[in-house]
Amino acid sequence: MNSKRKTPTTVSDVLELLHAERDERGMRNWEKLGSGTAGRSSYGIGLTRLRKMAKEIGRNRELAQALWKSDVYDARVIALLVDDPAQITRDQAEKQVEELAGGMLAHVFASCDATLAKTSFVVELAERWVRSADPIRRECGYGLLYEASKFSGKKAPDEAFFLACVKRIADTIGAESQKVRLAMGVALMGIGKRSAGLNKAALAVARAVGPIEFTSASGKCEPFDVVKHLTTDWLKRKLG
Repeated sequence: MNSKRKTPTTVSDVLELLHAERDERGMRNWEKLGSGTAGRSSYGIGLTRLRKMAKEIGRNRELAQALWKSDVYDARVIALLVDDPAQITRDQAEKQVEELAGGMLAHVFASCDATLAKTSFVVELAERWVRSADPIRRECGYGLLYEASKFSGKKAPDEAFFLACVKRIADTIGAESQKVRLAMGVALMGIGKRSAGLNKAALAVARAVGPIEFTSASGKCEPFDVVKHLTTDWLKRKLG
């Protein structure tokens, strides 16, 4: 963002900024998604750039709520990023998870250092959502579980909690959709990095499941190999 430009504080300001920062190639790729866009438009801006914009805007609860009403995908991403975790409620989370454009916004909503993961009720929410009948909630639940796997101190759940999560993944991953399986794999990776005991438990499941195949908006990607992430030399030294 140009340092001479004022910090956006209204929806009009943000839309003006998004238009100025639009990526023509990204917009063409967006249009190729067809029905996958859930009827929303986009300025084709990558997540890294949107994160930078959101960081410069800063926490702004009122702006976040206003932007969430927009039909512009990029504006909704910024809405999630600038919201105030101290003011996000369980009711808001339950309402927003129903409005993620078929799960398109799930990664920003529940993973990748998500604002929702900074709420005081994140562990409780993750535990409830991974048991939900709704696949988008399950995907988001495992995304939040990954974020929780990075917690330390009093905020972190105990080892028994994570062992139960590993068992749940082992028992249910075979029947899940590609998106939920990927979210489970990411959660398994995070859990397996916490301790030697959790590493052993997570590795056993990861080896049984094998690399997880998935596709992105740009096409098929290299399978996600959880085992590879849990057997690095660095992690072995860390866990002893």
